[in-house]
Amino acid sequence: MKIQDRCILVAEDDLTSRTALQLTLQKWGYVPLIAEDGEAAWEILQGKEAPRLLILDWMMPKLHGIDLLRRIRSMKQESSFYIIMLTTRDSTEDIIEGLDAGADDYLTKPFNPGELRARVNVGFRVLDLQESLEKRILELQKAVEHIQTLQDILPICSFCKKIRNDTGYWDQVESYIAKHSKTRFSHGICPDCLQQHYPEFSDEVLKK
Repeated sequence: MKIQDRCILVAEDDLTSRTALQLTLQKWGYVPLIAEDGEAAWEILQGKEAPRLLILDWMMPKLHGIDLLRRIRSMKQESSFYIIMLTTRDSTEDIIEGLDAGADDYLTKPFNPGELRARVNVGFRVLDLQESLEKRILELQKAVEHIQTLQDILPICSFCKKIRNDTGYWDQVESYIAKHSKTRFSHGICPDCLQQHYPEFSDEVLKK
């Protein structure tokens, strides 16, 4: 398991809440990365190994959690994020606004450790499923590319039957197909070629 799969970004400006979250997550075996404001959290997310699961407070200096959330959802990233809003704002309107802004889950303070742990576990399961789906999609895309390559019109020599590749060079048919598919070749001699090149054996073989 990569260290990234155990990291959780915690963006919280309140020292008491931040310390409680940090100690709780560490007790469960996670590695919390702490940001004391929204801008610091944004900087952490610019790294190549940024955490995929985030716990964001709403009201923070420099950049509010809800604005950070919108910024994250507007960016183009290769990996998905699972974002939990953890805030004192507990009205129905606030919950709707947070979810509409792109939060995957919403919890109010003070948090219940058991509930938080369950929500974090759900977050990592979702991220694992997304990663598995992304790998399958990539595999399918590669398979389609192979099929499309083999369905293209191939320039082939009328005499020697070599095929011109994408770089302008001429390959043997079996060499070209081997490069563009997983096909393996087993060589033999067809009856016509046997009769042409080995006439002394052809009659005997054809009788069998």
